[in-house]
Amino acid sequence: MKLSLMTLGDQVPDPITGVSETAAERHRAIVEAAAIADQAGFHGMHIGEHHGLEYTTSAPPVVLAAIGERTTNLRLSTAVALAANLDPVRLAEDYATVDALSGGRCEVVVGRGNFFVNTYTLFGQQLDDSHDMFRDSIELLVQLWSGKEVSWPGSKHRAPFEKFTLEPKPVSEVPLWIGGGASESTSELAARLGLDLMLPSAFGNPAMFKPVVEAFREKYASYGHAREPRIGACWHVNVAETSQAARERWEPRYRNYFELMNSIITRVNPNPPPFVTKPFDFEFLTTRGPAIVGSPDEVADRLNTVSATLGADTNLIYLDMGGQPAGEYRDMVELIGDRLVPQLD
Repeated sequence: MKLSLMTLGDQVPDPITGVSETAAERHRAIVEAAAIADQAGFHGMHIGEHHGLEYTTSAPPVVLAAIGERTTNLRLSTAVALAANLDPVRLAEDYATVDALSGGRCEVVVGRGNFFVNTYTLFGQQLDDSHDMFRDSIELLVQLWSGKEVSWPGSKHRAPFEKFTLEPKPVSEVPLWIGGGASESTSELAARLGLDLMLPSAFGNPAMFKPVVEAFREKYASYGHAREPRIGACWHVNVAETSQAARERWEPRYRNYFELMNSIITRVNPNPPPFVTKPFDFEFLTTRGPAIVGSPDEVADRLNTVSATLGADTNLIYLDMGGQPAGEYRDMVELIGDRLVPQLD
C-alpha cells in the first residue's frame, strides 16, 4: 500500500483552543508537514483546490512547488485540481512546471468539483456544462502532457488552436488520476483514456464505492489497456499513542469539520448528497464511515481492512482538519511514519 498525505486546507478556529491559524500559517504548516512526511516514508502529498470557500489552498501548484524544494522523494499531487473550471492549457503548463522543478515527481488528480456549485458561478460557467467541459479538459491534458505538438479542433467551451507544443515539457508524461465515483460518465472517461481512479472522501459508508470500483475495472479492461489501473481512496485520520487520547482530542475537531462541510455544501449546492445532511455521528463515522482514529496499531489495522475492501493500492489520509494545530499535525506525521507505515500491507 502507498500512503500519502492530503489536505483541503480548511481554515476554522480550533474548538479546543479557540485559535485560528492565519492563511500564511496554514500554508506554512502544510509545507512543513510535507517535509516531515518525505523523511517518514510517505508516498506523496495531495493539495486540494477551492475558490471562495472556507478553504485556503486555492493554488495547489504554487504550494506543491514549495514542497518540491523541501523534499526529495515525495510525489506532488492534488486533491483535486478543478479541471472543468480551469483552462486546460494553463492547467497543463502549471503542473508541467511543478514536474520540471521537482525532477519528475508530479502527478495530478482532477475532478469536476460539482459539489460546489458556486465555483462555476464564480468562473462565469454553467454547472450543466460541467460534464462536457471536464471531458474536453481531460482529453486535451492527455495530449498536451505527451510532449508532442497538439492541434485542437475546438468545442463549445474551448477555442481551437493549431500546432501548439507545451512548455515546459514534463520530465515524463504526468500521471493523471480521475477523482470521482458518483458519476458513471466520469468513470467511463477514466476507463476509456486509461487513467487511474481516485475515490472521494465522502461521509458515507466507504463500502458504497465497491460496486463503482468493480464497474470501473470492467470498463477499463474492455478498452484493452496494457496496464492495470490504480485505485485510490481518501480517509479522515487521527492517531495518537492511545486510542482514548486520539478519540478525545479528535471528536470536537472532527465535529467542527463535519459542521463546516455541512454548512458549505448546503449553502452552495441546492441538491446536496444525503450523507452530508445527516447529523454528526462520531461512532458511525469512526467504525463504518471514512474516519479512522486510534493508536498506530488500530489505525494500521483498519487502513489495511478498508483498503482491501475497495481494492485500493493508494490511500490518502487527511489529518489537519477542523482546526488541528500545526504542532499536533507534525507530531502525527512523525508517529505514522515511525509506527504505522511499517504495518501497512
